[in-house]
Amino acid sequence: MDEVLHAVADPTRRGILRLVRDQEVSAGELAGHFPGISRPAVSQHLRVLTAAGLLAVRREGNRRLYRLRPAGLTEVSRFFDDLWTDRLGRLKRAAEQAERERTSEDTEGTG
Repeated sequence: MDEVLHAVADPTRRGILRLVRDQEVSAGELAGHFPGISRPAVSQHLRVLTAAGLLAVRREGNRRLYRLRPAGLTEVSRFFDDLWTDRLGRLKRAAEQAERERTSEDTEGTG
């Protein structure tokens, strides 16, 4: 999970993931989306994303086509879902406790 979080911490790599989310994109086309970055730097970003398991690579002749590997995000997604679910559960319990206390006070006041 650490490798995935490190990979997505960089804004350029997040941009690459957005570009390959729905379709395969060649390395050259990806580099074209980042004119302020050299092609070797884009290639390095692609290597980091691939090593983290976030990109699938397919060779077509001398081109490399990249696409998102959603399974690479599964562990991180599960981690954040657990955090969110735990937080919602605590909020629900607090709201239920407050409601019980309010109901108890209403009942005591009428009795």
